[in-house]
Amino acid sequence: MSHDAELQAMYPDSAEDGVFVPPAGVCWVSVLCSLLLACSYVGSLYVWKNDLPRDHPTVIKRRFTSVLIVSALSPVFVWAWRQYTGILPGPSLLGLMGIRLEGIVPAATLPLLLTMVLFLGPLIQLAMDCPWDFVDGVKVGFDPRFWALCASDMRWLRNQVVAPLTEELVFRACMLPMLVPCAGPSRAIFTCPLFFGVAHFHHVIELLRFRQGTVSGIFLSAVFQFSYTAVFGAYTAFIFIRTGHLVGPVLCHSFCNYMGFPALSTALEHPQRLALLSFYLLGVLLFLLLLFPMTDPLFYGAAPVCSLAPSPRSLCSS
Repeated sequence: MSHDAELQAMYPDSAEDGVFVPPAGVCWVSVLCSLLLACSYVGSLYVWKNDLPRDHPTVIKRRFTSVLIVSALSPVFVWAWRQYTGILPGPSLLGLMGIRLEGIVPAATLPLLLTMVLFLGPLIQLAMDCPWDFVDGVKVGFDPRFWALCASDMRWLRNQVVAPLTEELVFRACMLPMLVPCAGPSRAIFTCPLFFGVAHFHHVIELLRFRQGTVSGIFLSAVFQFSYTAVFGAYTAFIFIRTGHLVGPVLCHSFCNYMGFPALSTALEHPQRLALLSFYLLGVLLFLLLLFPMTDPLFYGAAPVCSLAPSPRSLCSS
């Protein structure tokens, strides 16, 4: 059955001439549910009373508990949204959230490779300044003791595992299926990151609380972080809609957390800055050229979230 035929069957009174009209009030419900999800996620970080900074192991462990509970309950928001709006037929709840087996291998590799292309300059810079040679790096990567050491580091677990998994589950896998029916795929990828960016403003509270900088400096940092996280959120939302998988955004998020924001100032002062800046530029150009080919839905199978998209739905097709 074609996409338009599915919509006609799902909403016989809402589709005319193949143009999907969302059920009345679905946008308000979707925005409200997304806002509640964002507030629940951020609020869970502050249910524990303490006077310790956010990087203290005790604080991290407690926050692990609360965000994992919220993340485990987040699919309930999507289920309740479907029940209330009547958007019940179609893909399964897990399918809409990008948890499926079809196309799992390319979904776990191609978006990550694409993101590594974007970070070509920083990766080359890292290789230039690394004291290890390639063989030593490979040995460390396959050493179980190295990964055991990482797993015992609460900050590493937060930045590389828990934060990418829970944030992508809540802010992409749960929010996008609710936003796509009324906003469409293109507008949803720019709407969803607003919740993600605003959610990171809670860092301002902690910086002010522990006096980690001047007030103006803290707020300028918050504005920069909001901009960066919003752009990054739009990128992972794009990947989620194009691939229909959660695994790609999670791995890309983890990789970007490891790399951090590109150190352009350091690159400009590097002894081999001309070669290095060339790789920075080459990475951006290759990324733009490969963005759509490497996220072609043909590699991943039909994205379940796209079955809820009104026309036009160009992002959901090759």
